[in-house]
Amino acid sequence: MGRTGQFSRLDTVVDNAIGRTIVGANILIKLKGELVYSRQAGFLDREADRPMRSRTLFRLASVSKPMVSVAALAMVEAGKFRLDDPVTHYLPDFRPRLADGSAPTITISHLMTHTSGLSYDLDIGNGKPASGGTGPSDFDLAENVARISALPLAFPPGTGWRYSVAIDVLGAVMEAAEGRSLQEIVKAYVTDPLGMADTAFRPLDPSRLAVAYADGTPPTRMGEIERVKDGEGFVEFWSGRAFDETAFPSGGAGMIGSAEDFLTFLEAMRKGGAPILSAASMALLTEARTVDLDPAPSGQGYSHGWSIYRDPSLQKMPCKPGTWAWGGIYGNQWYVDPETGLTIVSFTNTAVEGCNGAFPKDIFRAVYADLGH
Repeated sequence: MGRTGQFSRLDTVVDNAIGRTIVGANILIKLKGELVYSRQAGFLDREADRPMRSRTLFRLASVSKPMVSVAALAMVEAGKFRLDDPVTHYLPDFRPRLADGSAPTITISHLMTHTSGLSYDLDIGNGKPASGGTGPSDFDLAENVARISALPLAFPPGTGWRYSVAIDVLGAVMEAAEGRSLQEIVKAYVTDPLGMADTAFRPLDPSRLAVAYADGTPPTRMGEIERVKDGEGFVEFWSGRAFDETAFPSGGAGMIGSAEDFLTFLEAMRKGGAPILSAASMALLTEARTVDLDPAPSGQGYSHGWSIYRDPSLQKMPCKPGTWAWGGIYGNQWYVDPETGLTIVSFTNTAVEGCNGAFPKDIFRAVYADLGH
């Protein structure tokens, strides 16, 4: 399946971006469970003239977060921990402090909803910056959690919202509660039950891993370490992290997988969570928990796994209220509109345009226009 007359606007968006702002993309769409669009465009490796193909592997960055969060909710169902448990029950030394020097209680729920007071400001100038899972690091998960613990909290837990390195801390909590590695936990609770044979914390078939590219016109092939502008700041990428066996498992940014696998995951969630989660747990994912804490007026809140569009009109988005969405800074974005029955996965190998740029928003709007919604 590739181009269809039904998706002429979508094809135009892809055609206009490939080679100009996006090197390669794999875009998959299901409507009420039926695959209605599958297009692989551009290059997996431009310099080697290798075209994008189905089941190409991508560095997922924050697309890791939903899968790790769902594994955590499955652990809650299995009685391994509770959402209101203090993090210190599992990581006794994890005690980040407020400006007044106090160390407030942070719960597992705070971590999962990004209301802990942590952030992605990971360097306090002490010579030991923490890692957010995309940049270079030469230390293990325990050391990263210790470095995160040394960072100041932006606000008392539960009183604000800030996107953060909290899911990396969650990964350490999960390891302590389960007594095995985060890689083994996610495999047992998520990827194996769903038959996601492409998805792990290392590329299971390195020959299928897409080369990473940095924004430009045209985009440029990433070096081993690359700083890419994102808004007012920069994101540091270590593309070789995917192959480094010593790199710690980053729950917030460390997974590798295919668009096809992630579509399988999202469809399982859209259909009610089986065989991983119960309906009760799904409510934790489908309802925004930060309605009164949004920094915005973004029209979005955050559940225990992803963003929820409460009022899509504020961003001129065509979806229904209650739509789920998030992305990954290496160039990925996804959407699930439960009311419409629509699931969209847009994976690219171009950072950060494929995540935060015009491309995924244009994709989203074109799909709705093509469907007449």
